[in-house]
Amino acid sequence: MDEVRGTGNADFHWQNGYGAFSVSQSNVADVRRYIENQEEHHCRMTFQDELRALYTKHEIEFDERYVWD
Repeated sequence: MDEVRGTGNADFHWQNGYGAFSVSQSNVADVRRYIENQEEHHCRMTFQDELRALYTKHEIEFDERYVWD
Protein backbone atom coordinates (compact mmCIF):
# COMPACT_ATOMS: atom_id res chain seq x y z
CA MET A 1 0.00 0.00 0.00
CA ASP A 2 1.32 3.44 -0.88
CA GLU A 3 1.78 5.99 1.85
CA VAL A 4 -1.23 8.28 2.19
CA ARG A 5 -0.10 11.71 1.08
CA GLY A 6 0.06 14.20 3.93
CA THR A 7 -0.29 11.77 6.83
CA GLY A 8 3.22 10.32 6.88
CA ASN A 9 1.65 7.00 7.84
CA ALA A 10 0.46 4.36 5.38
CA ASP A 11 -1.75 2.81 8.11
CA PHE A 12 -3.57 6.05 8.88
CA HIS A 13 -7.38 5.92 9.02
CA TRP A 14 -10.16 7.94 10.60
CA GLN A 15 -12.14 6.48 13.47
CA ASN A 16 -15.83 5.73 13.13
CA GLY A 17 -17.05 8.51 15.42
CA TYR A 18 -15.96 12.07 15.99
CA GLY A 19 -15.69 14.78 18.61
CA ALA A 20 -15.75 18.53 18.27
CA PHE A 21 -14.28 21.13 20.59
CA SER A 22 -14.22 24.87 20.23
CA VAL A 23 -11.28 27.09 21.07
CA SER A 24 -11.48 30.73 22.09
CA GLN A 25 -9.34 33.20 20.17
CA SER A 26 -7.23 33.79 23.29
CA ASN A 27 -6.12 30.10 23.24
CA VAL A 28 -5.27 29.75 19.54
CA ALA A 29 -1.50 30.00 20.13
CA ASP A 30 -1.65 27.28 22.82
CA VAL A 31 -3.66 24.98 20.55
CA ARG A 32 -1.28 25.57 17.65
CA ARG A 33 1.66 24.71 19.92
CA TYR A 34 -0.16 21.58 21.13
CA ILE A 35 -0.74 20.41 17.55
CA GLU A 36 2.88 21.03 16.60
CA ASN A 37 4.06 18.88 19.57
CA GLN A 38 1.25 16.32 19.51
CA GLU A 39 3.43 13.33 18.58
CA GLU A 40 5.81 14.01 21.48
CA HIS A 41 2.91 14.74 23.83
CA HIS A 42 1.26 11.39 23.09
CA CYS A 43 4.46 9.57 24.00
CA ARG A 44 3.75 10.69 27.58
CA MET A 45 -0.05 10.47 27.65
CA THR A 46 -2.33 8.37 25.48
CA PHE A 47 -5.11 9.98 23.49
CA GLN A 48 -7.62 8.05 25.60
CA ASP A 49 -6.17 9.36 28.89
CA GLU A 50 -6.07 12.88 27.52
CA LEU A 51 -9.70 12.76 26.38
CA ARG A 52 -10.79 11.36 29.77
CA ALA A 53 -8.94 14.26 31.47
CA LEU A 54 -10.65 16.82 29.19
CA TYR A 55 -14.07 15.34 29.90
CA THR A 56 -13.39 15.37 33.64
CA LYS A 57 -11.92 18.90 33.65
CA HIS A 58 -14.96 20.29 31.82
CA GLU A 59 -17.48 18.15 33.74
CA ILE A 60 -18.69 16.33 30.61
CA GLU A 61 -20.45 13.06 31.35
CA PHE A 62 -19.52 10.22 29.00
CA ASP A 63 -19.88 6.48 28.70
CA GLU A 64 -16.68 4.77 27.56
CA ARG A 65 -18.75 2.10 25.77
CA TYR A 66 -19.57 4.76 23.17
CA VAL A 67 -16.31 6.72 23.07
CA TRP A 68 -13.75 4.28 21.69
CA ASP A 69 -13.78 2.28 18.45
